[in-house]
Amino acid sequence: MAPRDRADPAQTRAAVLAVADWLRDETAPAPGRSALAAAVRLTARTVAQEAPGNSVELRVPPFVAVQCIEGVRHTRGTPPNVVESSPREWLLLATGLLDFDDALAAHRISVSGHRAGDVASRLPVVPLN
Repeated sequence: MAPRDRADPAQTRAAVLAVADWLRDETAPAPGRSALAAAVRLTARTVAQEAPGNSVELRVPPFVAVQCIEGVRHTRGTPPNVVESSPREWLLLATGLLDFDDALAAHRISVSGHRAGDVASRLPVVPLN
C-alpha cells in the first residue's frame, strides 16, 4: 500500500466521528461530500491495511476501491471476489451500526465470490454502537 493510501487511526476515527450523527439518524443533515469521502476512504484503507492482500476488492463508489484479504491475486478484469456498497451502507458496516450478514440478507450490499465475506471479519473498523 502506497504511503499516501495509509490510514492513520486517529484521522480515521475523527473522520468517522464527523459523520456519526448522520449514520445514527438518517434524518440528520447529510455530511458534506469531503467529510463523507474522508470517512469512506479512511475506513476502507484501514481494512486494506489490517487485512493486506489482493483476493477481495472492496468498492465504495465513487470514493474508493481497495484490494484486501490474503489469497489468490487477480490481475485483470473483474475480480472474482467483490464487496460493493453505497457510502452510507459501507460506513454503517464500518462502524458496527449494521451487521454484514444482515446487510447481505437485505440486499443492502453486493457481494460476489467465496472470499468476499471475509471482509466481515475486519468489521467494525471504528465501533460506534
